[in-house]
Amino acid sequence: MRKLDLRFGRMRIMAALAALAVLAGFAAHEHATAGSEVNVYSYRQPYLVNPLFDAFTKETGIKVNVVFAKKGLIERMAAEGLNSPADVLLTVDIGRLTSAVKKGISQSVSSETLAKNVPEAYRDPAGHWFGLTRRARVIYASKERVQQTSITYEELADPKWKGRICIRSGQHVYNIALIASMIAHHGEAKAKAWLQGVKSNLAGKPSGNDRAQVKRVYAGECDLAVGNTYYMAKMALNDKEPEQKEWAASVNMLFPNAESRGTHVNLSGVVMAKHAPNMQNALKLMEFLSGPMAQGIYASTNHEYPVAGGVPMSEMVQSWGELKADPITLSEISELRARASELVDEVLFNDGPTS
Repeated sequence: MRKLDLRFGRMRIMAALAALAVLAGFAAHEHATAGSEVNVYSYRQPYLVNPLFDAFTKETGIKVNVVFAKKGLIERMAAEGLNSPADVLLTVDIGRLTSAVKKGISQSVSSETLAKNVPEAYRDPAGHWFGLTRRARVIYASKERVQQTSITYEELADPKWKGRICIRSGQHVYNIALIASMIAHHGEAKAKAWLQGVKSNLAGKPSGNDRAQVKRVYAGECDLAVGNTYYMAKMALNDKEPEQKEWAASVNMLFPNAESRGTHVNLSGVVMAKHAPNMQNALKLMEFLSGPMAQGIYASTNHEYPVAGGVPMSEMVQSWGELKADPITLSEISELRARASELVDEVLFNDGPTS
């Protein structure tokens, strides 16, 4: 009986070891599968980010799975909660970056590489978001009807521009950030008075996107339009819609406050998802996107300003001259966005000029 017991004992041990080996195999398989991928939710368009992801996969062997959408991704991640497959969120504007934090879908990241590549002014002090590219909010001025070659944001409220300014909705994130910067520099009272002055100088109700404002200048509806820098490249190099080349050729691009504090800039950026299932791969992707190769692709593909130093800009961006950026941090601007939005409603900005 004793020998029989020992034999069965050995059999039980062998069976247990075999089971553990099977479980270890499953675990190894699952680890290998998880370790080979990273999942991205992106507000940025496929034509821009796909070359970045291809380069990342080629360098690391990590496959990038992407969900693209124009809106709703932050809300989707919040609704998915712990079950969200997202590792990384790519978006534009400081408002959307901070919205991701407020919605609780981000996590703090500590990385020497990101700290080295992304200047302090363009990253969250707590590490929840990191800027990847910059764009300046500039003035497109009619070559025929505007002779001056410099301007300030403050000047947009000057009565000499009455009926001569075009702009998209005051509640658009690009304009909210600009208004927030005016609050930061001048305080609420002066910023509100400035916004009222700009409203009085509008050629009509705010509508359309940034390119539509330049089209209105081309059509003679206004003499100045507010827009982001990269739209000049999108229009000037648009072979599919050659009429946009005519819009671009009809204006000069003026960098407001270039002779003083500098021009307002905004960001595209990246966030690591709070429940990222592939955290290490997510960090590798974030670091890659902040590095010289990816920054160069951004610069050449979308004609944006890299955040990383020493990265060459596209020929078109270089032709615009040196960008003197407003040194105010995007974190400070983000804290003033809510008040900026309230001011837009308080002055009834989107109703257009009063008679």
